[in-house]
Amino acid sequence: MTTPETPNRVVHRNIKTHQSEELSGPAAGNRNNVLEEDLKQWQKHAQSVKEKVLEQVQGQLSDLLDKALTESVQSFNQIQPTVNGKTTNKSAPRSQRTDDGKVFVARPSLLDELFEINHIRTIYHMFIAVLLIFCLSTLAVDFIDQGRIVLEFDLLFFAFGKLGTVVWAWAVMFFYTLLVPYLTLMCWGSLYHSFPSKLGLSLGTGLILSVAQTYVLGLFPIFVVVQYQLPPASRFIVILEQIRFLMKSYSFVRETGPVIMRNIPKEGESPRFPTLSSYLYFLFCPTLIYRESYPRNTHIRWKYVGTTTGMILGCLFYAYFILVRLCVPVFRPETKQPFSKRTMVLAVFNSILPGIMLLLLCFFAFLHCWLNLFGELLGFADRMFYKDWWNSTSFANYYRTWNVVVHDWLYQYGYRDFLLLSKRKFRTAAMLSVFIVSAVVHEYALAIGFGFFYPVMFFLFAVFGVVFNFAMNDKRQSPVFNVIMWTSLFLGQGVQVCLYCQEWYAQIHCPRTENSFWEMVTPRSWTCSYQR
Repeated sequence: MTTPETPNRVVHRNIKTHQSEELSGPAAGNRNNVLEEDLKQWQKHAQSVKEKVLEQVQGQLSDLLDKALTESVQSFNQIQPTVNGKTTNKSAPRSQRTDDGKVFVARPSLLDELFEINHIRTIYHMFIAVLLIFCLSTLAVDFIDQGRIVLEFDLLFFAFGKLGTVVWAWAVMFFYTLLVPYLTLMCWGSLYHSFPSKLGLSLGTGLILSVAQTYVLGLFPIFVVVQYQLPPASRFIVILEQIRFLMKSYSFVRETGPVIMRNIPKEGESPRFPTLSSYLYFLFCPTLIYRESYPRNTHIRWKYVGTTTGMILGCLFYAYFILVRLCVPVFRPETKQPFSKRTMVLAVFNSILPGIMLLLLCFFAFLHCWLNLFGELLGFADRMFYKDWWNSTSFANYYRTWNVVVHDWLYQYGYRDFLLLSKRKFRTAAMLSVFIVSAVVHEYALAIGFGFFYPVMFFLFAVFGVVFNFAMNDKRQSPVFNVIMWTSLFLGQGVQVCLYCQEWYAQIHCPRTENSFWEMVTPRSWTCSYQR
């Protein structure tokens, strides 16, 4: 590391100048100019030394952090995750060791680290300023049109209506997920090693549990949504919780079952089962991969909890103003207009701005704020819910880094299990199967949430998503491909917002006249005369 050295030339010149000023007064002005030039040279020299020192310190610090991270990962291959600072020994079951599957380590979310940089936090402040502008513009328009300030959030109240039905439906799904898979696994595990036909016991238990899962976590939420005619936001709450409980219960059975099968109890001992408290913690912690223990924080930062809660509410109102100011005026059918290519193109490009803003809001509100809120309240220390997806130069990397929580589940129980069954022969088929499953689940959530079938998401995900995944793979490192990725996201979000908004109003103004299959799956916006 270099140290700043005082230029001798500057010091001697200062001494001579000071002496000459005492002897010759009329030349003081010229000598002051010389002093200013020397001072500027000194400042340039100090700045260059500062930059060199910072570069060396940054390089050494980066090497030190890389070394520490490598050593920590190597140590985690030998021990289980810590619980309140304590670790378990190396004799733990293999399924619980970190070299088999997902590795949980204590780390903050990426945005929390980036927000410590003033330049990045300024971007966050810019989004807050845009929200304030939305609020002021709405108040100004209401005051001009009606002569008074109107603070009505009718669209928001409509979207989250019938919350009482949502609460009791969620309670049914939660208590079922907490008790039935756990007790079923306990009964199966207690009989497995002593039962004469282990395969028959496993198949029978799996069949019974599958039937129960189908009725309670499969059909029951759909029945509630349709029977009680829930509004869209309430529908999404029920359906997303349905999907979450299904994924959580599957992970619990998938991770615990093999451990029970491998650990043969000694004579006179009962099999070792996971505790109900660990399973209960898993149902609320922000991960879809079950472990008996996770890295935990020692205390809760209540200021962080309050700030994150405020961010969630801010994102909710942000989405409301985007819909009210940018979507509803464009797509609300006030006059009958014939369908044309021009109106469709204009509608798509008018939808790009609200579409990309809604995408960023969903990411920030859910993947950052919501998951970090539960992680903080539960002391869950691994906050890597996403990675730097915005820097992706390939769609393959974007899919891996956008939602790490869901990607871990799909990789662990979809991609890896497919390769295991196929003896690692069909990697492309494994990847395509994961894409198809993800596209079907996304389309299912949107179809039930909106109340109509319009497979825009499925088409973009399963067709264009697959093509871009293979065309823009990890070999693409040029910044040009990052521009292509963002351009594709802008256009894709614009298409989705445009088509779903058109179909929403078409379903209202041109309702179905019959309940035939083709009538239900054919989009109403294709034939409805109310077209924007």
